[in-house]
Amino acid sequence: MIKLFACDLDGTLLNYFHQVDKTVLKAIRAVEEAGLEFTVATGRNMRAQQRVDFGFDKVRMHAVGMNGAMVFNTEGELIYAKPIDKAFIEGLLRAFPDLGFDCIGYDHVFVTESRERHAAYGGRRGLLGLVMRPMRAKFLADCRFDQTPADILSRDILKINCHVRDAVREHELKSFIAEHADSVVNAPFDPSMFEITDKDVNKGTAVAYLARYLGFSEDEVAVYGDGGNDIEMLERFAHAYATSNGSDAAKRAAGTVIGPCALHAVPKHIMRTLRTQRAATE
Repeated sequence: MIKLFACDLDGTLLNYFHQVDKTVLKAIRAVEEAGLEFTVATGRNMRAQQRVDFGFDKVRMHAVGMNGAMVFNTEGELIYAKPIDKAFIEGLLRAFPDLGFDCIGYDHVFVTESRERHAAYGGRRGLLGLVMRPMRAKFLADCRFDQTPADILSRDILKINCHVRDAVREHELKSFIAEHADSVVNAPFDPSMFEITDKDVNKGTAVAYLARYLGFSEDEVAVYGDGGNDIEMLERFAHAYATSNGSDAAKRAAGTVIGPCALHAVPKHIMRTLRTQRAATE
């Protein structure tokens, strides 16, 4: 019996416009009504305010954030955290002073470049970019720009994001991370990004931690994902599902492919699972 449902957000649980809607909320409420547990498992920071921004404050759920570097319970209390080694961060900032890094702490995002340069990246374009503009604006409001190495090293940093626009510097950054594989791992949802965390951090480990915290076995967990930062989670659990819009690697890791996020494949699959389990006990 599945007792804990764990879902990635973008490309998985959320709709095509990366939003929470009535279908998503209905599935989460159905899990609660069945006396079971739900968690998101995302690269995003799922502090209390971000739950509100998404609309998750309307439902009861746990949250695995920062690719597994943070785990929150249903009350929004932090129950697990794994910051990045500060010696690595110091070396990274010294080796790549020209790159813009988003260094994500417990309370804010500390950015090594100016607001203007950061905004030049622009995020997604077209209709999807327009729809996601309010969420990006809230992200920018959480940022502290022009941060020095000393500013960043004075904080605990759980995840470092970076977009590199130069192929040479991209190769050099990948090589630097590979040289420090004993300290960190890069597990981006999109190959065009860098998402750096402590080497022991991944969604699979964090969801397993939450399952133990709740008193569940790993066979009582169902996981859903679509991208590179979902691989360990999809490989670890027997009940693993990838959306059809997901990467080939995610589909191989899951073994079972369901429909696309645009058609609410994950909420629908959760609802079917709940109906099947309810029928089996009647």
